[in-house]
Amino acid sequence: MEQRDFIVTPIIIVIVYVVAYMVKPLVTDSVTRKYYFGAFTVRIFGALAVGFIYQFYYHGGDTYNYHTLGSRHLWDAFMDSPIKGIEMLFANGVHKGSFYKYSSQVYFFTDPSAYFIVRLAAIFDLITFSSYSATAVLFATIGFTGSWMLFLTFYRRYPQLHFWMAICTLFIPSVFFWGSGLLKDTIVIGAIGLATYSIDKLFFQQKIRASNVFYLLFSLWVIFSIKKFILQAYLPASIMWVYLGNIDKVKSVVLKVMLLPFIIGISAPIAYYSIVKVGEDDSRYSIDMLAKTVRTTANDIRYLSGRDAGSGYDLGQLDDTFSGMLKLAPQAINVSLYRPYLWEVKNPLMLLSAIESLVLLILTLVILFKKNLYLFKALTNPDVVFCLTFSIVFAFAVGISTYNFGTLARYKIPLLPFFSIALILIFYSNRLKKLEELERTE
Repeated sequence: MEQRDFIVTPIIIVIVYVVAYMVKPLVTDSVTRKYYFGAFTVRIFGALAVGFIYQFYYHGGDTYNYHTLGSRHLWDAFMDSPIKGIEMLFANGVHKGSFYKYSSQVYFFTDPSAYFIVRLAAIFDLITFSSYSATAVLFATIGFTGSWMLFLTFYRRYPQLHFWMAICTLFIPSVFFWGSGLLKDTIVIGAIGLATYSIDKLFFQQKIRASNVFYLLFSLWVIFSIKKFILQAYLPASIMWVYLGNIDKVKSVVLKVMLLPFIIGISAPIAYYSIVKVGEDDSRYSIDMLAKTVRTTANDIRYLSGRDAGSGYDLGQLDDTFSGMLKLAPQAINVSLYRPYLWEVKNPLMLLSAIESLVLLILTLVILFKKNLYLFKALTNPDVVFCLTFSIVFAFAVGISTYNFGTLARYKIPLLPFFSIALILIFYSNRLKKLEELERTE
């Protein structure tokens, strides 16, 4: 923390609250307005708390590297010469003599995905005078915006479950904590929320507008630029969501049965093609190299970059083959969704993740043993299929490639809202069915 943080941050907080107050009537109604400022406030708290944790607990880390060893040097370049700053802003990882003095000090200059965050932080630094905490508040605002859009998407579909939709999308502690700071995860959460909102607008509400198309393409580009492997889980799930959601509008059971093979025949190749295309730009994420990338990433996080982020875990030996990776899928999904267990907790931050995992485990067990009849009915709901597909595939991806509970707590936050929503929809599926029948009779 520097003196500028104590001067600039309160001003930025006041400004973002004023803007939020002005926007509130446009994005809330009589039901949702009670969640608005509470959700925004926990995001601001999360942004500041992450800074304190990394400074006083970890004594460094990604958020420090993005700012102090990243955007601060771009800001210095701008202060020296706006031309140098602009050149660095659009640099592609190649040092040039005109700005080498600054780029040589940027920790992530040659890492495209991390430098994306450095660029964004540098743009905000121009507004905040390179105050870390003030820039983090602006990051939190982006994360909140995406989460609010995700909330609105499912609130529109299930207004009677507005409280639970708010809990799942806005108030999961890990999400508003790790999804608020100056980190990749914050921007990814914002982009996923915007993408889901845009898909709902375009393909379910049939609001085919240039703005909605732009928002969808922009959000997918942001995710691709930061964590492209997320798209390899999100795109197939969203494609399935669109197809199943639209066939659900067909009233004739016979026609549904006739269309199902056709839809599977189209959606499966498109989903596979989306996975392949995402990997084309980076060989590490191609189908052939994915298993090797997973092993390399897991070893790096477990023993190098993530060794101080929390306790490690081991799922078994990775052998650089896709089949070997799939054999570990049950353990990987379990570790992402339900671990760490309470007896595995080694520090206060792990306790937060362990409590959340315990809640998810209890709710899952209740559904399996007491709601099993509703489970099969709920699995015909396109929203449940979408949320479960994305969250389980993503749980497998991060569980098998992280091998560190501390890092996993951050990496898994995109799946938590979707998995929680799926559990809630399954739990209340019978009540939802009765409400639908009541509406039809009226």
